[in-house]
Amino acid sequence: MLALGKLLELTLAGHEPAAKIQLTPEGARLRWLAEGALEVTPAQAQDNGLDLLLSAGIHGNETAPIELLDRLLRGIARGELKPRTRILFLFGNPAAIRRGERFVEQDINRLFNGRHEQHTGFEAMRACDLEHLAATFFSKPGRTRLHYDLHTAIRGSKIEQFALYPWQEGRARSKRELARLNAAGIEAVLLHNKSSITFSAYTYTQLGAEAFTLELGKARAFGQNQQVNLELLEQRLQHIIEGREAEQQSAELEGLQLFAVAREIIKHSDAFQMHLPADIENFSELPVGYLLAEDLAGTRWVVEESGARIIFPNPKVKNGLRAGILIVPADDSHLA
Repeated sequence: MLALGKLLELTLAGHEPAAKIQLTPEGARLRWLAEGALEVTPAQAQDNGLDLLLSAGIHGNETAPIELLDRLLRGIARGELKPRTRILFLFGNPAAIRRGERFVEQDINRLFNGRHEQHTGFEAMRACDLEHLAATFFSKPGRTRLHYDLHTAIRGSKIEQFALYPWQEGRARSKRELARLNAAGIEAVLLHNKSSITFSAYTYTQLGAEAFTLELGKARAFGQNQQVNLELLEQRLQHIIEGREAEQQSAELEGLQLFAVAREIIKHSDAFQMHLPADIENFSELPVGYLLAEDLAGTRWVVEESGARIIFPNPKVKNGLRAGILIVPADDSHLA
């Protein structure tokens, strides 16, 4: 196996490889770009015009997606996977990955779309570097751009594998891309309704990629992800990498649940209180009239929407950040 296929080992050890470029027998090129960043370029005659960015480890304790990318890259380095797409593999927060912690100083996935310019420290610099790596990768004209940012959640979920689809004014969501996710085992998609500061929102709005944050189960330590079943996603990624997706791929969304953001719960002060059980799962339903949270100056979040559910409740976030999202069922009438 080519040594650059061991990108995860290099990242965990904090080592820079001696050889920065290696070729597979079929002519695919592996090129080390920076810590946790490796580009795969297929032989020119094999290139199908797709640029695929696969990122994981934006939060360092979300190991199942990191292990998935490691398996895919090793497959390419061993010649078992024969890429027809350009691929950028990114391990987002190497320092946090080495510590086995969510982040070192601050949540890097709240520092994109220029937000890193307002902060200092390791994560702010890394977010800037990741933006530059993605922008350079997606700079070739006339190509299709796709980004999957792979995560696992802090808490359990009633819908275990789901996607978050960024928003951009005037841009329609792709029914074809949702069908691709459906075939990859994604059970639900949350359609955002305003701009965001996550990595996938950056590549979607600034670089023109189809981009998704994928939540793939609960965060666990390395080697303890037997309960996280990524078989369908891994198979779909292999097909995308090798250009083996069916030409007449179904655009049906049967079984895929769609949700829209009703409201975001923003923590304004240290007085913020969230009235939810500590172990509540993502996608838990909340009845109309439920007092969800309170903050200074009599601020109250009361559930008004029928069929509302909560995702990502986290009262421990810093002041000014989102402490949860209230969502409601949506339909596919606005998909293109």
